[in-house]
Amino acid sequence: MTGLAFIKPQWKAPANVVAYTSCRTGGLSLPPYSSFNVGQHVGDNTETVELNRQKLPNHENFVWLQQVHSNLCLELPLQNPSSLTADACCTSTVMQVCAVMTADCLPILLCNKQGTRVAAIHVGWRGLADGILENTVQHMDVSAHDVMAWLGPAISQANFEVGAEVYHTFAAYPEAFEASPNSTLAQPKYMADLYSIARTKLTSLGILDITGGDCCTYAQETQFFSHRRASHQGLGTTGRMVTAIYLA
Repeated sequence: MTGLAFIKPQWKAPANVVAYTSCRTGGLSLPPYSSFNVGQHVGDNTETVELNRQKLPNHENFVWLQQVHSNLCLELPLQNPSSLTADACCTSTVMQVCAVMTADCLPILLCNKQGTRVAAIHVGWRGLADGILENTVQHMDVSAHDVMAWLGPAISQANFEVGAEVYHTFAAYPEAFEASPNSTLAQPKYMADLYSIARTKLTSLGILDITGGDCCTYAQETQFFSHRRASHQGLGTTGRMVTAIYLA
């Protein structure tokens, strides 16, 4: 895997829990997907993406979800593989990978302290509002006090400008918003902190062991893909990282 870069959670998970987020370097994709793009839905060459995916640790046991900003969580391995539409997945099966793709949204990994249950969650603001965290924690079916969470690379508050719809959706979390320099009376805008809202929600669910949340996909251009940054640069599209977890 020469040239590939990964970020691994700095958490006290059991030794049999393997977790990582891929970075954007070391792959085969050409601009604007350069270079380690694992998303098959963004317009990149399908054969190239497949070759990139084959570089991932334990790539043989991935299930690639069709993420739609829902609150749906699937149990893996799938008993009925007719639909992969979901934004989170859980498993107790050894070597079965739970994975989500992101390029500004927040990937969250969960595991229990016994090392018998893991989950991966794709957290955009819509899913966050609709209960993706609540549903996944419930789906874990273990005591929340035995669960630890890692917040993977996402867009930071300094670069996540949103409108009044998002602000009012999360009216219960005023501490997660600051006024944007671009805000006007006619069109109010805010800088939103996905990390903060996610931490507060996880804590309210009883999960107290929370780490991560110190990256910015928008600002760290050499490390991460960012959909919003690509839009601001006039590229229109970009690649995706993957955040994965499994029991070894």
